[in-house]
Amino acid sequence: MAGPGSHRPPACQPRSGGPAVTGDTAPDFADRTDFEDADRGLVAGPANAKITADDGRVVWDFEATAFLQEDCPDTADPSLWRQSQLCARAGLYEVTEGVYQIRGFDLSNMTLIEGERGVVVVDPLVSQECAAEGLALYRAHRGERPVTAVLFTHSHIDHFGGTLGVMGPDDDIPIVAPEGFMEHSVAENVYAGTAMLRRGVYHTGGELEPGPRGLIGVGLGFTASQGLPSLLPPTLQITRTGQEERLDGVLFRFQLTPDTEAPSELNFHLPERRALCMAENATHNLHNILTLRGALVRDARIWSRYLTEAIGLFAADSDVLFASHHWPTWDTERLTTFLSEQRDLYGYLHDQTLRLLNQGHTGTEIAEMIELPPRLAGAWHTRGYYGSVSHNVKAIYQRYMGWYDGHPSSLWEHPPTASARRYVDCMGGLGSVLTKARAYVDEGDLRFAAQLLKHATFAAPEDSRAKELLAETFERLGHGSECGTWRNNYLSAADELRNGVKPVAIATGSMATALSVEQVFDSLAIRVNGPKAWNHSLTALWRFTDLDQTYRTSLHNGVLVHHPVTAGSAEGTDLTLTLTRPQLMGMLAGRGLDGIDHTGDPNVLATLMSVLDEPDPGFAIVTP
Repeated sequence: MAGPGSHRPPACQPRSGGPAVTGDTAPDFADRTDFEDADRGLVAGPANAKITADDGRVVWDFEATAFLQEDCPDTADPSLWRQSQLCARAGLYEVTEGVYQIRGFDLSNMTLIEGERGVVVVDPLVSQECAAEGLALYRAHRGERPVTAVLFTHSHIDHFGGTLGVMGPDDDIPIVAPEGFMEHSVAENVYAGTAMLRRGVYHTGGELEPGPRGLIGVGLGFTASQGLPSLLPPTLQITRTGQEERLDGVLFRFQLTPDTEAPSELNFHLPERRALCMAENATHNLHNILTLRGALVRDARIWSRYLTEAIGLFAADSDVLFASHHWPTWDTERLTTFLSEQRDLYGYLHDQTLRLLNQGHTGTEIAEMIELPPRLAGAWHTRGYYGSVSHNVKAIYQRYMGWYDGHPSSLWEHPPTASARRYVDCMGGLGSVLTKARAYVDEGDLRFAAQLLKHATFAAPEDSRAKELLAETFERLGHGSECGTWRNNYLSAADELRNGVKPVAIATGSMATALSVEQVFDSLAIRVNGPKAWNHSLTALWRFTDLDQTYRTSLHNGVLVHHPVTAGSAEGTDLTLTLTRPQLMGMLAGRGLDGIDHTGDPNVLATLMSVLDEPDPGFAIVTP
């Protein structure tokens, strides 16, 4: 069965009168190499039109991309439309003998490497449902092979969220990840998870209607699935470049690449199959130095150097390069060129940003000054579908120089609403601002119109005229964006201005069960409402019988401090608890002290819980 999503849309052609591919040397739309590579090795398309959760909710719809079979409309950049057509391919693909990929079942790819007894699963997508469906498709065509190991290439949820879709929580198989994986996956998905989730809705276009006027993709793939995420802690850490491990009889040779696309990341080579996995360090687009949903600023310099290292370590011994997004590149010479151009892309942005900041230019100024060399601008895989030259340059500036641009007026600016009211007053009131903004829109200066209208909506958030004009401006900016994440941000903002903030569901799945005790206490500490807790002083001792660990927590000066201690006297503590880690999770879920041995004042726990704030996943972004 070919299945939904196995359509082969034609390449999008450039058009006149609309936004076009930018750069001194535009890539050639007649070049079909990417389409040939994206179609190569297809074994079968999806077996079903939709992937659903246990409750019947649709978490992935293969038919949602059918519109991409059509010619490029006036509401999309031709280059981004072309990229979205490529990312719409869905099914089971053979990369090389014994290496398969599930593509188009989620934002990311899941790779399946056949071993002596079963199959090693690499990067099991965002959600359990999609990973399970992908594994079922593989087994339908390659046999009922058991999963013998799971490997996470890095600490982003689209590369581990589907773990429990391919294995059980108690399966005794290796779970392999780079050093620091748990620390960074928790920091991103738990500590700052609510804010990143809210901004991630804009980033992925999660609330946009798929179609020519709405969601057409995110550059890396179509969007993220809406199923349950999961996480199990690694049992085998990769701690150095050159480390070798045999998983189900297959030799893996690893390269550690921290602070590239993720703080904890690795590439790996399969020397016996002459296949190289570049994780998310070399994909068919310019990636992010700082993703728009929020993240730690990445190191473009070291990213470039790790790509040089990968060429030296692996390129000559590889016949195919594959990654955790997009389609593979075959042939030693082609994949070496691909890696070299990706290396030069990040190196050029880094070095030129530093050159110009050392001449006194700010990040915003440098973002307008930098153009890619013609050879890089003319390569499809360097286009800014997910990252962009503009916001990556600003991120590199931020990594070295911080938020302050050096001008003292920037030190103590009013916050947005207070500034907006003053700007609107200086310009003669809201009516005058709207008149001027309309003139800029009509002249095609959408960038400055958006700046003016931001002030208008923050000064008078109840004024429907300001919101509608800003929505119109954002919509036009989105429809002209080559960068998928820019498009999604603009169009999501337009929708929110017109229809208000939509509730964001936080589907944590089994993520919380993977947290260490230290990470659980960290997640409580960042929820303490400082002013509410100022006058409280309390100390608790936590004895975990299943972990043979003891922790002391204290709340003083609005800060929850925690640290491990040697088991001993509870002297000086207000409350002592003897419990297991699952009981801790149950207590925090609202079950109280039922079944937990304790001495001292149980009101200590109630006091602590009373000063914790609940995160707000529905905060406004384009209005105050």
